[in-house]
Amino acid sequence: MPLQPLTCQLFEKPWGRDDLAHGFADGTKRIGEAWYLHPALDLPLLVKWIFTSERLSIQVHPDDIQARASGFLAGKDEWWFVTSASKGATLGLGTTRTLSPAELLHAAGDGSLEHLMNWVPVQAGDWFHIPPGTIHAIGAGIELVEIQQNSDVTYRLYDYGRPRELHLDAGVAASDARPFPHNRQGNVRSAQGNLPVRLIVERHFAIWYGQDDMIGDLPADKGWVIPLTGQIDIGTGCFAAGAVLFGDLKSHARTSAGFSFLAVQSRTDP
Repeated sequence: MPLQPLTCQLFEKPWGRDDLAHGFADGTKRIGEAWYLHPALDLPLLVKWIFTSERLSIQVHPDDIQARASGFLAGKDEWWFVTSASKGATLGLGTTRTLSPAELLHAAGDGSLEHLMNWVPVQAGDWFHIPPGTIHAIGAGIELVEIQQNSDVTYRLYDYGRPRELHLDAGVAASDARPFPHNRQGNVRSAQGNLPVRLIVERHFAIWYGQDDMIGDLPADKGWVIPLTGQIDIGTGCFAAGAVLFGDLKSHARTSAGFSFLAVQSRTDP
């Protein structure tokens, strides 16, 4: 299956943005998310771009076992790559100290959870693995690529007083409220060499970062190619940031100068 562009579905959100690059919007709507879907296949992973003008809710996702016990097909393991961040932008990653379930429930109820979150300053090129059970939130002024299990199970723990439903019992039960480990984060600013850099291999996905013609050195398998800068010509069209391609990673392609990309391989057969 040669690489082909996935269908982009845009979602307007009150916390989204109307100043987007990459042709996501024309300035008349506040776009918060772009989802990339295959017209015929139910893929095991979902790629999104997320754009924020406000802090998103503090939330958590269950693992596969917890999710299936509650009637969902799968849990949600996810990974973030920051493509743009305004000055002072932060991500909420874990808590500043380990919280017992009773402490977490109390902190979510009285709002102190916001101040117990580990708010990490970020910049373009940073990446983070958010396994199930990790309490997390995306701050304002951030544009990022999210790669996740194709599951829509989210438990909202705190939402800054906004009138939206919380899921405290299920969320506390799914949470592992503790500081975020350093081995689940990194950046690509120092990436060097002549081959794509494998950033992470986990149960559900493997992810690479590459530049220029390194795309020819990816594994011979199906996967996703996410252009970040520059262009890629797959024969049927040229694509830049804002497009996501799916198919054989070793498909014939030409790339422009300055091309950079993420490549994703599912560890579950599509």
